[in-house]
Amino acid sequence: MTGETTVSTAARIHGRSAQRRVLRALLDQLPTRGGPLLVTGEPGLGRTALLTWAAGSFRTGPVFRPAPGREPDGAGPTAGELLAVLRAAARQAPALVCVDDAHLLDTAARAALGHAAKCLPAADRVGLLVSVAGHRAVDPDFAHLPTLRLDPLTPPQAAALLDDATDGAADPAVRERLVAEAEGNPALLLALVRRLSPAELRGRLPLPAPLADAATLAAVAGGAHTGRSAAAGDLLLTVAAAVRASDGPDVDAGLVLDAVRRLRTPYEVAKRPEPPADPPDPPESAAVPGPREALPEQLAQGGDRLRFHSALVRRTVHATAAPERRRAVHRALAEAVENAGRRLPGLLHRSWSLTGPAPAPDLADRLASAAGDGAVPAPYGLRATAYARAADLTADGATRAERYTAAAEQYLLAGRPDRARPLLGAARARAAPAAVRGRAELVRGLTELRDGPVGDAHQSLLLAASLLAGDAPADAATAALAAADAAWAAGDLEGCLATLAPGSPRAGEPAARPHTGAEPPGKHPTMVVRDHGAGMRALLQGRLDRAAAPLGQVVERGGTDHRPEALLRSAAAALLLGNVDAARRAGARALAAARQLGSETLVPQALEYLAYAELRAGRHPQARAHAEEGLRVALRTGQRNTAAHHRAVLALAASIEEDPDTVARHVTAALSTARRHGLAQAATLAQWAEARADLGRGRPFEAADRLGLLVLPGPGRGHFAVWRLAVPCFVEAAVLAGRHEDAAGVLTDFADWAAFGADRQAAAQLARCRALLAPPEGADGLYRRALDRHDEAGGDFERARTALLYGKWLRRRRRPREARDRLGTALAGFERSGAGVWAAQARDELRALGAAPHGRGSGALTRLTPQQLRIARHVAEGATNREVALTLAVSTRTVDYHLRRVFAALGVRSRLELARVVGQAERAGPAEKTGARP
Repeated sequence: MTGETTVSTAARIHGRSAQRRVLRALLDQLPTRGGPLLVTGEPGLGRTALLTWAAGSFRTGPVFRPAPGREPDGAGPTAGELLAVLRAAARQAPALVCVDDAHLLDTAARAALGHAAKCLPAADRVGLLVSVAGHRAVDPDFAHLPTLRLDPLTPPQAAALLDDATDGAADPAVRERLVAEAEGNPALLLALVRRLSPAELRGRLPLPAPLADAATLAAVAGGAHTGRSAAAGDLLLTVAAAVRASDGPDVDAGLVLDAVRRLRTPYEVAKRPEPPADPPDPPESAAVPGPREALPEQLAQGGDRLRFHSALVRRTVHATAAPERRRAVHRALAEAVENAGRRLPGLLHRSWSLTGPAPAPDLADRLASAAGDGAVPAPYGLRATAYARAADLTADGATRAERYTAAAEQYLLAGRPDRARPLLGAARARAAPAAVRGRAELVRGLTELRDGPVGDAHQSLLLAASLLAGDAPADAATAALAAADAAWAAGDLEGCLATLAPGSPRAGEPAARPHTGAEPPGKHPTMVVRDHGAGMRALLQGRLDRAAAPLGQVVERGGTDHRPEALLRSAAAALLLGNVDAARRAGARALAAARQLGSETLVPQALEYLAYAELRAGRHPQARAHAEEGLRVALRTGQRNTAAHHRAVLALAASIEEDPDTVARHVTAALSTARRHGLAQAATLAQWAEARADLGRGRPFEAADRLGLLVLPGPGRGHFAVWRLAVPCFVEAAVLAGRHEDAAGVLTDFADWAAFGADRQAAAQLARCRALLAPPEGADGLYRRALDRHDEAGGDFERARTALLYGKWLRRRRRPREARDRLGTALAGFERSGAGVWAAQARDELRALGAAPHGRGSGALTRLTPQQLRIARHVAEGATNREVALTLAVSTRTVDYHLRRVFAALGVRSRLELARVVGQAERAGPAEKTGARP
């Protein structure tokens, strides 16, 4: 019996769905055509696991898995012989050949395999999967192959793998430490778990330090970290050490070579003789690879920058070096960096060159001073590293806690909440004044607000406001407003109002500090926080007259402020007031400022405000573009709550134009986080998107059922700031479903919302809703009034929806000419806003009037999207929906959905008629054969 944790064999591959889709497409095509694919990634990312999965998934023919040969160069098969073997393998049935670790093949075998892959005809029905390690450049023999590159897992993907491997036994804090330490490498993550005892895994004993030790890293790297000579080893170690004090994965080659020259003095060479098996040292002038000499295979050079191909290998090189050699490298780097005038990295390298863990108060003070000096150019991550190192070298407990907190704050700004949390734990474990403890709670609360239960964030931020009120009133006000943000996200109206109550110390209102002469009063951060809080409170109380002035001040200050935090407040205030244009301007400026400062945390927040502004303006494609980028950054920086909001926006954008699978995917992902972390706002938006997709596809009963849970009074009602936005959808669905009484019941509240004036579309939507419920003699005027209000408010999508409903009403009243005009207007508006689902409804209505919206014949295919065009051609060739789904690697449901849209767009009613239309277009010429719109 050992103290190690037994790791369960993972039941599935985590975080590789996109890569498996690529592999699945290759396997599915093998019955008709073959092809090669190169799979690459650093050690531990799962190349072998993917090839094993592909081999196990291929059922239509034999699978061959040759191992890397051990023959001397030239002893293996030639390219022609290998090609003949591959062709013979597929003679009876399609074949799959998986060559793992092809970089271990000898030179001749690599050349033969690369040439065979290049010359293998597609008609031979051979799939060739080749995997090579990503810690080095791809061999020229394989450079021509299509490449599938494996990236590190995202934090949520790594957490899912950890839970799967340990059956969820890891303590949450331990779980987060393991995920952060593994940096997305699944093999390293599992190796770290195996290293822990069950008590350590459950948080009952402290974790070993360092968590990823040299032996663990070396085992995962598998020898990829070793240099072929002493000079190469010194260069590798120097680059690895230099990266620790840089602002990215690459470093200045000149500084590195300067440090290596300082390191490899004659004394150093004599002190550390070469092992007998190595070649003798080159002359001192050649100790560093020159311009014409090859770099070690682990390194890549771009211009005057050096970097490792693999982050794991870089970490392993540094961890496995002898301690005295590592310290010597940091001393050499300190001299080179300081000589170049770079103060903060120089101090860091000095600190890492010290012997032993004893405090060094003078160096710690200088490090902390440089980290906090705004005149010293440095990214957030480097400042965080400096603060944390200063804390390690500090003896005084309170000062140490303060510096750990400062490091955590900088890591949070850098988009690394995973690194912030352990530092906050270290700060909390030490006795400190109220101001220091309050600052730690503020950073903790902000961390949880972006990536944790927002109820916990609310309590941490309230505690921070209380602790900071005496010594740091401006920070107390910031904490109080952030606590209100947490309550808002949770849908806790009472908690939000209580936090912002006038006279409450939590609100921070009496705490404004006097302005200094160097800080214009209009730009003082306390004023922004105070005005935003006062405006939010008035808005939540239904007093727009009292909210407009303070929120307007926040918006106005955003025009002259350049700090991303103030600009984000300006964008939020503009959204509260319904000033969409101002929100877009402030959000765009906040995004630019955050990018310029390198704040990965603030980038997805700025994109979130931009996406909401575009949604409110009815510009769904632009909202989708912002949300897609915001989602990528949020996932990369471990901000799951922010990612859930972006998922909800993507679901709303997709609900008017995409297939149901896309909507369902985003809704499921958003709700998964929203329910776990108490994000009522994101959950309401996602559920609204799901219902709107039903309504757009002509399923009013399902839409009314979903929306009723959100908008009708009761404990399950949606978020207080969102449910009213969904009322127009509910009224339309409820009327179509025959639930007139429910529809009429919500209009009183919605009328109050429209009169409030914070939503420019609400007045027009209210008139539309009343038209849907009105008797025939009153509906006409209400529809016209709604269209007039839309003209005042702008927004193609909502105006097109009103025109569509009016056109339907006119057609039922046998007024075809007027109906045709309204429906044509609706169709144009839907097409301009990218609302394909709703455009199909307008086309159906026009077709019922005998007014085909598009011409048929050879030009008709220009109306199809690329995916619809592919499906139409396969169906025209006689393929079933299932066969099309397998060919395109999509679901049958997706094919069904797109095929319905194809029938509607082309005005056909059968597969035979579709084949005739496609055939006419195909014969019309090459221009129309590729006529899908982008």
